Amino acid sequence: MHSLIRSYGKPLTSLFVCLTAFWLLVMIALPQAFMIEHSLWHIDRDDQLGMKIDRAYSEMGLVEYDLKAAKTEKVRAEFQTRIDALKAQIAALEAQETEPPKIYGIHNYTKMSELHFTIFLKSIVFALMVTVLALVVCYPMAFTIAKLATPYKAALMMLGLIIPYAINELLRVYAWLMILDYQGVINSALAWLGLVSFEAKTWVPFLENPGSVFVALIYAYVLFMIFPIYNTVETLDKNQLEAAKDLGASTWKTHMRIVIPHAKPGIAVGCIMTFMLSVGSYSVPQIMTRGKSGDWFSQLIYRQFFESQNWNTGAAYSFSLVIVCLAFILIMMKSFKVGIRDIAK
Repeated sequence: MHSLIRSYGKPLTSLFVCLTAFWLLVMIALPQAFMIEHSLWHIDRDDQLGMKIDRAYSEMGLVEYDLKAAKTEKVRAEFQTRIDALKAQIAALEAQETEPPKIYGIHNYTKMSELHFTIFLKSIVFALMVTVLALVVCYPMAFTIAKLATPYKAALMMLGLIIPYAINELLRVYAWLMILDYQGVINSALAWLGLVSFEAKTWVPFLENPGSVFVALIYAYVLFMIFPIYNTVETLDKNQLEAAKDLGASTWKTHMRIVIPHAKPGIAVGCIMTFMLSVGSYSVPQIMTRGKSGDWFSQLIYRQFFESQNWNTGAAYSFSLVIVCLAFILIMMKSFKVGIRDIAK
């Protein structure tokens, strides 16, 4: 705090502290607290009473329609009598309808069915697989850009990675959809070679395989893995690499004993960001699978909130995913033996 005051003065430091506090409270703490609170209660409603009220309103609507079409005063009077009786019945039923109290507990967490729990575990495993694949793909690229490529080639490689991110994420995902679709770019090339036939519907069903989602996720979040690794590898002294080479160390030993230990904070950050983005992604699996290869857990959460209108269960599902992400962060920090300060660097 004192260093900030010396560098920027009290007014700017106070503004910075207020904005940070606002961000932590309003954008992080309050939404999480709201979600946790919603996940811990449910309301046991009397559905039978609600159905009776709905039926009475429906019947009254039909009788009012008949009243408008009635020809004689006698028939109108009969319909009006029925309407008055239905109104009295509705009033009596609504008088019995009281707002039930909130019941706190872990009921919403125990409502997860066996199918939903299987999807939950499958999504975690798939996100781990995406993270491992992204690491395998991105580590050589990050090392090449940081240490092997000339400044000109490194700039071109970085530009090639960054330019696609000027396009909206949805457009990039739809591009992969067009590439992997039943009559997409790859299947069209295979059809041109005579390996598949559109008429006989013998195309390769890429979209029915989780691998299509893996490819799109890695492409969508590749920078979140490359940049942290690049930032740490770039600070590695090249003299250490040359010394290892002079002492006869193989490329494998050089990376295992020098590069990877130095890049551990970057690898941990890249894995954490890629895993969290992948396990919580909704648009990528929704677009790429189109319901052909099963749901991801993020799709179940969306349905609980916006289709079932069950915010309590949706909050419980969401917080379960948050717990998994926090556990993954702790596991990565423990595995790579890095702390918060190392990751912040």
